[in-house]
Amino acid sequence: MQLETLGLLERGELRKAAIDCGFDIVQEEPAWVAAASTHAPLKVWLGRVPHGVVAGLSMAAVRAELHAGAEVAVSPPAPAAACWLVFDGVAALDATLLHAWQLSRALPNELEREFQQRVATVSATERDATVKQRIGQDLFREGLMVLWEGRCAISGLDEPSLLRASHALPWAQASDAERLDVFNGLLLAAHLDAAFDSGLLAIDEDGTVLLSPRLSSATTEALAVRPGARVRLSAGHARYLGWHRLNKFRR
Repeated sequence: MQLETLGLLERGELRKAAIDCGFDIVQEEPAWVAAASTHAPLKVWLGRVPHGVVAGLSMAAVRAELHAGAEVAVSPPAPAAACWLVFDGVAALDATLLHAWQLSRALPNELEREFQQRVATVSATERDATVKQRIGQDLFREGLMVLWEGRCAISGLDEPSLLRASHALPWAQASDAERLDVFNGLLLAAHLDAAFDSGLLAIDEDGTVLLSPRLSSATTEALAVRPGARVRLSAGHARYLGWHRLNKFRR
């Protein structure tokens, strides 16, 4: 598929979409607009094809966590992006572009880099384990809020004050990188977080929610986990949730 030459109005719409989502325009060609950000590692190329608009993403890891846009093959001389996604129009592109920008800042390595930057701004007298833990846990929660789009991974609850960032491999047993890895846990409603943390709830390798047989029928009913409920998992979740099932789940 070839990119089409952009008209003045189309170019303006794509430029605005990129800027509204946190990017700066870094290059323009007749058929595409390139955008990047000093606050995120992702670079994007925006253009038009016969049946919609396309976005080329520089990071395959971001694409793996996006659940919008179909992948298409875009032929040279278009930039060699990690992937190209097609959308019906700029409105559909806009929401995905913002999520992509956020994801690129939340995925592994980026949160660790942000952690080091935040710790560096704290005074030497405050730079103890407690302060570092608070900063790290705040960042972990921010990353999970992005990854799960502000919703409980199991129930879909979307009230931020009722959501908790749940580690699968506990903070005390994890390395700094593991503590900040958004795949080391789930965003859960408070009651499900408590069950997960205490080993009364776990996630099977296919995403199925497991409830401990030690729970009473009344408690199981109160948790309100529908039978056969499944969580959308990524490859990065496997070892952490596997550790949690083996070491914490109360069978």
